[in-house]
Amino acid sequence: MLKIKEVTEQFLGEELGFESGDSIIAFNGYEVYDLLDYLYYDAQSEFTVTVLAKDGQTVELQVEKDEDDSLGLIFENDGLQVRTCHNDCIFCFVKQMPQGMRSTLYVKDDDYRQSFLCGNFVTLTNVNEEHLQRIIRLKLSPLYISIHTMNGELRKKMMNNRFADKIEYQLEQLCKAGIEVHAQIVLVPSVNDGKELDYTLNRLKTFNNVKTVAVVPCGITKFREGLYPINDIDKEYAASVIKQVESANNQSIGPLISLADEFYFKAEQQLPPYESYGEFWQVENGVGLSAKFMRDVEQIIECATAPLLAPGKYLTVTGTSAYNFVMQVVKKVQNSCKNVTIEVVAVQNEFFGHTVNCTGLLTGQDIYGALKDIANDYDCLLIPNPCLMQFEDLFLDGMSINELSQKLGIKVKRAAIS
Repeated sequence: MLKIKEVTEQFLGEELGFESGDSIIAFNGYEVYDLLDYLYYDAQSEFTVTVLAKDGQTVELQVEKDEDDSLGLIFENDGLQVRTCHNDCIFCFVKQMPQGMRSTLYVKDDDYRQSFLCGNFVTLTNVNEEHLQRIIRLKLSPLYISIHTMNGELRKKMMNNRFADKIEYQLEQLCKAGIEVHAQIVLVPSVNDGKELDYTLNRLKTFNNVKTVAVVPCGITKFREGLYPINDIDKEYAASVIKQVESANNQSIGPLISLADEFYFKAEQQLPPYESYGEFWQVENGVGLSAKFMRDVEQIIECATAPLLAPGKYLTVTGTSAYNFVMQVVKKVQNSCKNVTIEVVAVQNEFFGHTVNCTGLLTGQDIYGALKDIANDYDCLLIPNPCLMQFEDLFLDGMSINELSQKLGIKVKRAAIS
């Protein structure tokens, strides 16, 4: 149910007599759960809407309109409170985090609506038949789905959820209805790799609307005491996975199967070319992020009407895995500027442990620890965007850019390119 807060003047809702305090309870006889119901039907040309008036009467209205017209209703609440995860995955990163961090970092979301709206990955283990049919009816496409394995019994064990084996049926229903899927496989050594990975990739190829598949390594922090034992990947392992996925891509037509950049860094192999990532559907998953970053930098340099950086000595940081790649990018920036030097420091992650080596999980305190003895020799520290919150200059440990600047005694700012 959606309670109306305001009816926009000169819109169809006003003409139909909707008032503040009325509630929308159904469209075409389907119960209203949240704003997505309204947005879908408001874009249709014909539908019925059931209204619970503020005087307690229930009224059903037949609406006929141009698709571009809107009821113009504003609601008190969108009903999109996040549905949380009911799984207990053996590789869950949230369970590997220390105490005392921002409360939002401990929220395990598993909400198909947020998958549609924001690209969040969901497992569908908390999706029943009614939810599934709602996804299909409202055409919530694309969805980002954490598959991990198409072996139902193994999926139940990996997620510790007895409903996890329904994934085959769920994919069949979604793809048959035209819902596009971008799939994720978090690879756990000796669990869902090897022959199990081959099986999963081959099964996913049979679903026409599975558009991309990302294979990513599971994150392992030092806070795994009492958890399922998982080994970190090494150079040899990463190289074998690269070879396996390349073979799967070459065997037949199917979804675009891509690996997280981390596999190539770990294997000390060259990243695939920019063009191989298609529309970069899984860039937020660390798949093609480096190739896209390099292309963006090259285009910015090519189109720039002024140097990207003023003359001076700069510092920047990276996680240990991407150091060689970041050095390539920095050289391009340096060569495009005059009297600019940039030193790149690969920061060991002491906060989460050395097995966590990506740039996005660096904390303010680790950056401070790595730079405190050299910062005074530089004019400015450039912080890569992935280290910081999207709309706030805060690191994962809560330290702000201003705090880091004060501790180091130099100017610190978010990098213009990252």
